[in-house]
Amino acid sequence: MKIEFTKMHGLGNNYIYIDMFQETLSEKDIPMIARDVSDIHTGVGSDGLILITPSENAEIGMRIFNKDGSEGKTCGNGLRCVAKYVYEKQFVHTTHFTIETKAGIVEAYVELSDGEVNSITVDMGIPVLNRSNIPMIGAEQEKVISEPFELGAESLSLTAVSMGNPHAVFFVDDIQKSPLYELGSIISTDNRFPEGVNCEFIEVINPNEINFRVWERGSGVTQACGSGACASVVASILNGYSRKDEEICVHLTGGDLWIKWASDGHVWMRGPAETIANGEYYWSQH
Repeated sequence: MKIEFTKMHGLGNNYIYIDMFQETLSEKDIPMIARDVSDIHTGVGSDGLILITPSENAEIGMRIFNKDGSEGKTCGNGLRCVAKYVYEKQFVHTTHFTIETKAGIVEAYVELSDGEVNSITVDMGIPVLNRSNIPMIGAEQEKVISEPFELGAESLSLTAVSMGNPHAVFFVDDIQKSPLYELGSIISTDNRFPEGVNCEFIEVINPNEINFRVWERGSGVTQACGSGACASVVASILNGYSRKDEEICVHLTGGDLWIKWASDGHVWMRGPAETIANGEYYWSQH
């Protein structure tokens, strides 16, 4: 089966995008297609698969599948790429429109340069802080802020946030010495998180600037994670390192995002998106 695709990235967090207005995929095949197309050796190579779909509730719909085939609820870098794609392909005709995800409907604003989208701002919604809704086991309504998190002989300090998908945020003194590769996979599948969790290590440089590294559930270490950057800014504010209503620059491996947690509760993300290539992928069921 031949599938037309576009490969895009947001700060190096790259996905294969399929236009479901033009393509037809069997629902049962999608997880396998996501795994196959993501394979760097026998597929195209990516952090996962994103479907651009019609929506009854918004102007555009989006579904995200991790490279292991599991379906996620949202993706900040993916949202920016979808916004760029649908505006430049003229699926939408205004610079402000809505995108439906499994986590809900979000607003997107595109900024133009010579008719092309060069920056996108997305309303990532209101962060979820109650333990049971992240979800994390324990007392239902309590918040998880600077809570001791034991991993064998390791004792970390955890702040947990959901941005439509769960994030475990840990502060470190030096981002280059963070135990991302040693602990990322262990934390992401820890049974205290029934749905798994994205694991972030952050270093606060000053109130308006932080360094960031991520292990994404289902994908491993990635160059960037938009929802994770948002969760990290929320965690930084909850722990008193930063302030609401101020735009904070998050330095990810792939580049920078600008995040603001507004006083009305909404988290706003601003950053770029880039098209890498268009192509045809030949998939056979196995």
